[in-house]
Amino acid sequence: MYWNERYECMPEAELQELQLERLQATVRRAFFDVPFYRRAFQEIGLEPGDIKSLDDLQRLPFTTKQDLRDNYPYGMFAVPMSEIVRIHSSSGTTGKPTVVGYTRHDIDVWSELMARALVCGGATRHDIIQNAYGYGLFTGGLGIHYGSERLGASVIPISGGNTKRQVMIMKDYGSTVLTCTPSYALHIAEVMAEMGIKPEEIKLRCGIFGAEPWSESMRQEIEKRLGISAVDIYGLSEVIGPGVGIECQEKNGLHIFADHFLIEIIDPVTGKQLPPGQRGELVITSLTKEALPVIRYRTRDITSLIPGPCPCGRTHPRVARFTGRTDDMLIIRGVNVFPSQVESVLLEMGGTEPHYLLIVDRQGSLDTLEIKVEVSETLFSDKVRRLEDLEKRLRHELESTLGISVKVTLVEPKSIQRSEGKAVRVIDKRKI
Repeated sequence: MYWNERYECMPEAELQELQLERLQATVRRAFFDVPFYRRAFQEIGLEPGDIKSLDDLQRLPFTTKQDLRDNYPYGMFAVPMSEIVRIHSSSGTTGKPTVVGYTRHDIDVWSELMARALVCGGATRHDIIQNAYGYGLFTGGLGIHYGSERLGASVIPISGGNTKRQVMIMKDYGSTVLTCTPSYALHIAEVMAEMGIKPEEIKLRCGIFGAEPWSESMRQEIEKRLGISAVDIYGLSEVIGPGVGIECQEKNGLHIFADHFLIEIIDPVTGKQLPPGQRGELVITSLTKEALPVIRYRTRDITSLIPGPCPCGRTHPRVARFTGRTDDMLIIRGVNVFPSQVESVLLEMGGTEPHYLLIVDRQGSLDTLEIKVEVSETLFSDKVRRLEDLEKRLRHELESTLGISVKVTLVEPKSIQRSEGKAVRVIDKRKI
């Protein structure tokens, strides 16, 4: 039931004592080893010795994704590169990704957290885990992989795509746990049905799904089609990757591993802490990260603290399912997409006007992205071949920048509705 019962079920007073000790160590490391944090502390007249209780957390400055971009690539690291054994990064919104580093100790901690998460989600050392998260700079695939090995389970590092092969391997290899995005899990179920394979013909019994928002109704659909128990997992590269939090079998909120992460829910406008039950923005402070300590990191994810203990026995705080974000980021097939990425490509390419519309939809179980782009007056009256060439080049550049497949539709000048206020850049038709 537990991977590390001592820490997962730690009494509240003991947990808070551990958190304070680790918070003070993190603040010292950030102050002395990261110039960005030293400047930020000095600007408000704060020194590491001023943090004497967990309540003093509110005195510390926030960290944002922009801070990581401004210090690209390694400016936020607290250790020399000779101690960095792994580098991951995001896709980047305007060509500059957020870069995260790990020491050997960080990888060890991450593996431990992922083993905890897998057990919390229903996996055991006797399972065969089919890991269909993407491997590479994205933290999902390798995070699950190392956690599976730490657990002692058998892991199949299949990554995403090639869905018929996924189904064949699932059936032939006897996979018992599936890890991927929820939309891809539904797609696997659809392909499985097309291949004439019924849920009872495979050994799958549980799924651990994340990297994109999904609803309770989508959970029920996945569970019905695959004949499994499905749980939600949460993480973000800037903090460590997957394994920050996960649902247990009660499926009533995600447990945040509070011996490694200190969380707050704040009002996104005022920055003030909110009480349990009130929705706001999740803020995370890392407590054990060596290479990249983050202090009061604004995730932009909207949730609330769930009051009261969980019947599973874990004493760490729980947060409700995430309902959205405070910025304009879209999550499409597990990939972060910003309208500003599209804008930068259009401005660099030429031949178009700076007016565009992102239309997100869901066909079957997979998200689709169509980008409508106004072409310039001169090009619109030109030969069809030139328009086709522009569409092809745009699609190639956008797919290269975004990291997902897109449909590009060229439309005539002035056909996209204008706004006197904030421009409407996104129409999201998904029902999640």
